[in-house]
Amino acid sequence: MRYDEIIGKVQELAQLPDREAAGRAARAVLSTLAERLPSGLAEHVAAQLPPELAASMRQAAESSAGGHSPTSGERFGLTVFAGRIAGRAGTDEDAALREAAAVMEVLDAALTPELTEKIAAVLPADIRELLPAGRAAESSD
Repeated sequence: MRYDEIIGKVQELAQLPDREAAGRAARAVLSTLAERLPSGLAEHVAAQLPPELAASMRQAAESSAGGHSPTSGERFGLTVFAGRIAGRAGTDEDAALREAAAVMEVLDAALTPELTEKIAAVLPADIRELLPAGRAAESSD
């Protein structure tokens, strides 16, 4: 999926006023997601994204992996996830959750099904709820 297509879908789903806000939201969510995922998985996700978005994931994964094993990301739940996104996107936590759900839905369509299943498998249940309904339910079995 191309950058313009991803940003357009995020803008529409999150009901953001412009593409700049959608880009900011996408980068904030992807950076925070990269901190939560094992670095190898974050790299696989980044490899399937356009360069403009992949850079955010790679940068966050690299800085996050500094103090953690590359096989496990940082351990945090939905509250910290939303707080980090809000801080990066310059918004409040409610808007951050709305934006995160939109980005996760677009990611679900942009990535291979196997990769989105791996992402769902490593996320805690509270963050996994941001995934599209079908994906979140499949992973809770």
